[in-house]
Amino acid sequence: MLHPWVFAGEVAELPEAAPGSLVRIVDARGRQTGIGYLNPRSKIVLRYLARGGVESAEGLWSRRIREAIARRGTYAGDAARRLVNAEGDGAPGVIVDDYAGWLSVQLTTAGSECARDEIVAALAQTRGPLGIYERSDVPERALEGLEQRTGVLWGAEPPQTVEIREGAARLLVDVREGQKTGLFLDQRENRLAVSGYARDARVLNTFAYSGGFSVHAALGGAREVTSVDISAEACSLARRNLELNGFPLDAQRTYAQNAFDFLRRSADERERYDLVIIDPPAFARGRSSLEGALRGYREINLRGLKLLEPGGVLVTCSCSRPVTREIFREVVQRAAFDAKCSVQIVEERGHAGDHPVLLQAPETDYLVCLILRVIA
Repeated sequence: MLHPWVFAGEVAELPEAAPGSLVRIVDARGRQTGIGYLNPRSKIVLRYLARGGVESAEGLWSRRIREAIARRGTYAGDAARRLVNAEGDGAPGVIVDDYAGWLSVQLTTAGSECARDEIVAALAQTRGPLGIYERSDVPERALEGLEQRTGVLWGAEPPQTVEIREGAARLLVDVREGQKTGLFLDQRENRLAVSGYARDARVLNTFAYSGGFSVHAALGGAREVTSVDISAEACSLARRNLELNGFPLDAQRTYAQNAFDFLRRSADERERYDLVIIDPPAFARGRSSLEGALRGYREINLRGLKLLEPGGVLVTCSCSRPVTREIFREVVQRAAFDAKCSVQIVEERGHAGDHPVLLQAPETDYLVCLILRVIA
């Protein structure tokens, strides 16, 4: 398997070069295996940009950006899409999301940091956006010896919120200060799918963030939607999104509370819902935190299942990279056993299509979304 990462223990010798520099990578026989960038400060000392006997590294970053964008094809100007998905698009360390013409960029590695100007120029030339805004305010940069950065990279500064259209939904996105690059675009197709289970349902959306699942459930005909998120700012944006889609404030139930506590209290009070959505942040970023993460997933799924009416639907997700599909299914199975209910898998989903997974890098397949129905 040709993994795009090379770890420190796998390298015999590194050249004297600044972190992020492009270098030729050769095997033990001196044969070139590709071109990548190095960072001796990181555990991942080499990341491939191209395989085989590539003669020149000139313009390599620009080519990766243009190719990734070309693969997305055309889409509506008021839509949101991921344009560059890091390793999934052969551009490690680069994430680019398009929110109705405003590009949000994350550069997470020394190599992408060094190529900042080339990447921005390629985006500006290829897309002609309203503006390009940097959201390199992620903890991964510290592992590369980099400081966090935000700000305008090209063009105008985006407004505080950008309105996008996602299927029938209109959503406000905080590009400058929202979570991730503004919205969890990897869940886009899963949000659309949920609306098909919401007709006449009493819905609970936990870890709701800006209410994307809530809006789609409401548009799908839910009779009541409750949204819970620990962030008061996120809840405020969720209320605005529901109101934007024609659901007035007096029809909303949005709570800035800890989702674990809300689920536990609701189960103790014997509340019942027809559709429960559980979409938490990553509980585990590495194997050292896996055991605690699995306990957390088991608990929230147990509580969610206990809240469901017979025939009710649970939409449960994990974005923890160490939690594989097999592991997550096992955790949910144990939660169902503890809840003393029989559950069928209606759908097993993952990332939206604009978040391609690199077959040689299992780490890029991080999102699991199970749609389950309680049948007994």
